[in-house]
Amino acid sequence: MSDEEDTVAGADDAVADDALLVLTAMLLTPARFPGVLGDDYVAACDALAIEPYEEGYGLILGQDGEGARWTVVVEDAAQVAVAIAAWDCGMEHDLSPDERSMVCALPGWPMDLAVSAPGVPEPHDPETDGEGPAPLTPPDADAWGPAQRRLGADEIAAQWSVWREQLDDARFSRPGDEAEPENGAEGEPESEPSPSPRHPGVRRALSEATAYTKTPPPPGRIRSSYASADARTLRVDGPGWSMVARTDDIALFLLDEEPGTVIPVGRGAALPGLLTALDGLAAQPT
Repeated sequence: MSDEEDTVAGADDAVADDALLVLTAMLLTPARFPGVLGDDYVAACDALAIEPYEEGYGLILGQDGEGARWTVVVEDAAQVAVAIAAWDCGMEHDLSPDERSMVCALPGWPMDLAVSAPGVPEPHDPETDGEGPAPLTPPDADAWGPAQRRLGADEIAAQWSVWREQLDDARFSRPGDEAEPENGAEGEPESEPSPSPRHPGVRRALSEATAYTKTPPPPGRIRSSYASADARTLRVDGPGWSMVARTDDIALFLLDEEPGTVIPVGRGAALPGLLTALDGLAAQPT
């Protein structure tokens, strides 16, 4: 953490002295980070006032003995990755990072959690007496903006098959084809008419994604993860738009100007080559 970075006075000591009750953890690396924090890795680090080191960080979310919410940033991203992998497999794993690995402790959580620690008061922001940064807060679920758009795209990437099953291939637009598209998907998956995938926002997003293949964007703006033996899942962000795609399938777009709407774009003649090129540029988990 740089000298200019701010933290709540005494926060690091408080969390160290009063053992954090860990609820969950996540990675903050160029290849994998919570989209709620920013369009790319550098922006995500800026949101937490930490340096965008190439090795990345781990984020540990929990409560102290008084029930206060804390987000602890640690340098040992590998240890956090091991814990996440174990939890994803349904295994128990004690995540207790070395205090020497702790970069800072920030009040609050950047996203809502559905769980809380037993035996302590309900989750609440710690008292900071107006010192240090304001507590991290989740984006307003009743509003729509960049954070909600990226959260939605992250959820689609995690639940691709659920969203894909809703969509009728015959009604997609296909970049490079002349067919006119007719529908999208809106909300939590519901089937409602939406603006045409020929929407100017989608055209702009496709144009900007194509530009990435000529001038690579900041680290993490394009991310790639395993989907199957023959395919990758892509998460791509840009100003006002997010894309989720499978390299062997279609792309889905979310736009700031279309709240809650998911707009599909079929493969056609142009999309496969674009997805392959983006995957070649993407930050990938090691």
